[in-house]
Amino acid sequence: MILSSDYESDESIAADADEPNLARRMVAPTEADLGKYQYELSVVMPCLNEADTLAVCVGKARRAIELNGIRGEVVVADNGSTDGSREIAVRAGARLVDVKQRGYGSALKGGIEAALGKFVIMGDADDSYNWLELPKFVAKLREGFDLVQGCRLPIGGGRVMPGAMPTSHRWLGNPGLTWLARWWFGVKFNDVYCGMRGFTRELYDRLDLCSPGMEFATEMLIKASRYKARVTETPITLHKDGRIAHPPHLRTIRDGWRTLRFFLLSSPRWLFYRPGAALIVLGLIGYALALPGFQIGKIHFAMNTLLFSSLALIAGFQAVSFAVAMKTLAVCTGVQPRDERLDRFFNVVTVERGAVAGVIGVLVGLAMLGVVVVKWSVVHFEQLNYEQTFRWAIPGGVFVTLGLQVILFSFLMGVLNGLRIHLTEHD
Repeated sequence: MILSSDYESDESIAADADEPNLARRMVAPTEADLGKYQYELSVVMPCLNEADTLAVCVGKARRAIELNGIRGEVVVADNGSTDGSREIAVRAGARLVDVKQRGYGSALKGGIEAALGKFVIMGDADDSYNWLELPKFVAKLREGFDLVQGCRLPIGGGRVMPGAMPTSHRWLGNPGLTWLARWWFGVKFNDVYCGMRGFTRELYDRLDLCSPGMEFATEMLIKASRYKARVTETPITLHKDGRIAHPPHLRTIRDGWRTLRFFLLSSPRWLFYRPGAALIVLGLIGYALALPGFQIGKIHFAMNTLLFSSLALIAGFQAVSFAVAMKTLAVCTGVQPRDERLDRFFNVVTVERGAVAGVIGVLVGLAMLGVVVVKWSVVHFEQLNYEQTFRWAIPGGVFVTLGLQVILFSFLMGVLNGLRIHLTEHD
């Protein structure tokens, strides 16, 4: 098979080959190394109207495969192009895969699932990534890494050419989201938004990625971290993309928010549990101050404090219960791996124990409300001293509310635990 491209000039290849390690010869894998796979490497490029740059990208990828003796293929996952990209891909020597469902993630999933390689390297077809850098990824994958993430930023040894990345992306959006990913999920990369990365097909199948949009890339890194995959990073150079006919597909505000939203939905600890726990603590402090009518200087903690504290307790419990439910559902659906803390939780919190605790809460609350009714009857149901009776009525209402929530939550968790056990037995 001829692996050169008529769409790429010799001068551009020669210029790119000045990068270190780009033209390094590599030892070809044996049949035993490939196992069940037809190729060692599949290069997958998502494509939506990339006629300006697609031939150059395919040509560079095929050139890198040829120069380094890699047994590989180039797959273009077309997502509905209307500018001739499909024909360009075929003429340039790529295998075309038609992906009907729209979206960056959908295109990549369609291309990866059609790939025939043991390793997969994905990247954009806008000529912002130098496909002659493929050998660096392949070398790391051959060492046994499950995922090799490219890094465009200087903090990880990468390089951003002038005009290649908007200032807001380079100094605010990308570092900020990367910091969150490292803090919340333990991701060990310096550039989570880099779209050029290599991974094993086994890892991809194990992660069961589902995001159809731009979140696909970050979902892969988060799940790889949670599933304890062996990962590493390699520096690359980001070039100004070569598009002329249309602007970049990335939308700063929209895609930045979608990434942050995905982070929050992937981390019930930060979205629900920690805020909920903080509300519960604030509510208990408020009760400790308001019930005895504590006063600091001219500040008197009374009924208003009690009302706000009650709201905090109810909202906090709901948030924490949502966190536990989302965590259980995430484990059941494979979004997160099995967690021993969840096993211990279900060993302690059963439907029966939760229901009993809820009933006790309701009874305590009704008893406190009963005290208010008795006090009211003593004055022949006339005007009450609300400063005194609300110290019984408000906590009583909170106990009844939380008791009912505990009962309902216990039955919900019983259903989710049954699903969790069922899926665990069939793993």
